[in-house]
Amino acid sequence: MGADALIRLEAHPRSVEKPGRGPSAARHLGPYDHQPAMGRGRRKRTTVRRARDGPIRERRVVALAAGLTPADIMANGFVKGIQEVGELFESGELFLPELMMSADAMAGATAVTNAALEGAAAEAKGRIVLGTVQGDVHDIGKAIVIAYLKANGYEVTDLGRDVPADVFISRAKEEHAEVIGMSALLTTTMEEQRKVIRTIKDEGLPYKTVVGGAPCTQRWADQIGADAYAEDASDGVKKIDALLGK
Repeated sequence: MGADALIRLEAHPRSVEKPGRGPSAARHLGPYDHQPAMGRGRRKRTTVRRARDGPIRERRVVALAAGLTPADIMANGFVKGIQEVGELFESGELFLPELMMSADAMAGATAVTNAALEGAAAEAKGRIVLGTVQGDVHDIGKAIVIAYLKANGYEVTDLGRDVPADVFISRAKEEHAEVIGMSALLTTTMEEQRKVIRTIKDEGLPYKTVVGGAPCTQRWADQIGADAYAEDASDGVKKIDALLGK
């Protein structure tokens, strides 16, 4: 439920409607135009407001300084938080501006944790290039995966969004990558994953391939010849570890 809300937000940030309300609600609702609700929703809205106003970057830095690993911060803090925000939006307890604010906070969290990982390991476990396929502009899930991979010792090159098939291949060559990761959040863009894998096989290239994203499944991965399917960020780390024998 929560993930679906975030996916819709990324795809159409100005057209996401609050469940149970018409389009005008999403269009005209200011950050706090609504009447304060009682109970759990009100507490969560207060938390989101404090997150906007408070020194969130400083809190992330403090968490790192306190000895929490980037993986702990992401898995037990921001990932769980963003999932709950999505669920609260689906249930009507949070509103569109708060959902967008939380998505921005999540992006900031991954930037800080990734920066903390630079130079942390003398030798990376492996090199990975990862991007969202052409025609797809979703980014939040990919950012989480990259943070997890870096936290687990991998060197990751973020290719960004809307990445053409040939760019996956060319950048893998440039970065001397061992694994190509492809995210697709729309059924209409899944075929781009197949294009990359077909090129790898046709040219006899050595790269391992991992696919993921909301519409992807193990069956789809088998169908297109991917080496692995990652259900989520944690599973992605496990699958890549297995592929590279780590």
